[in-house]
Amino acid sequence: MAEKDKKSLADLAALTSEPAEAPAAEAAAPEAEAVEETAAPEVDAAETAEAPEAEAAAPEADAPEAEAEAAAPARAARSEGDDRGDRRRGRDEEVNKDGVDTQGPQIQAILREQQLDKQGRAYATGRRKDAVARVWLKPGTGKIIVNGRDQEVYFARPTLRLIINQVFSVADRVGQYDVVATVVGGGLSGQAGAVRHGISQALTRYEPGLRTTVKREGFLTRDPRVVERKKYGRAKARRSFQFSKR
Repeated sequence: MAEKDKKSLADLAALTSEPAEAPAAEAAAPEAEAVEETAAPEVDAAETAEAPEAEAAAPEADAPEAEAEAAAPARAARSEGDDRGDRRRGRDEEVNKDGVDTQGPQIQAILREQQLDKQGRAYATGRRKDAVARVWLKPGTGKIIVNGRDQEVYFARPTLRLIINQVFSVADRVGQYDVVATVVGGGLSGQAGAVRHGISQALTRYEPGLRTTVKREGFLTRDPRVVERKKYGRAKARRSFQFSKR
């Protein structure tokens, strides 16, 4: 009997102790939730505080990349300019190898076609002062005929013959071409200049490759200098009459 009473008392104690623990656990649950709620705003505040710092640091990190992107076109332009300069220098060097004096970028001239008549001669017209010369040029032994006479007979002065043969000396073609010329107008000096101008034109038409060499010496350009006209009230173009005081 006594044992049954002890068991019933123990069971009663167990029954009474369980409801006491449950309210304690229920009371502890709100406290834990409150702690969690207080901790969560602190975490959110920390995250929000770190976010602007990260955003502020992001532009700083992107700044070098933006500068690099901005500098890329400039570097590309410089590299293209260097490449163009190298190509230009290379082209100039090639022109220099051909014996052409170059200063800055050069454009190689287009080679012209040979111009010959039915007899295989090159024809050209030369002018100087009032003289006009018609010139026919063909390969030969270097004989020059002016108005049906040999150059030594027609141009007796050595300086005039030197003027005529300047073109062949510059082009390194002395004694390789025969020339037949007819010239009218002006004096011997003007006629010699007209024949030289005609020979220069005809030689470049027979050998277009010599045009650069002859042109550089100025033989292809017509000399525009002519006699100035006389003015009224003066003895000549600029010469005044002798002054008489009385």
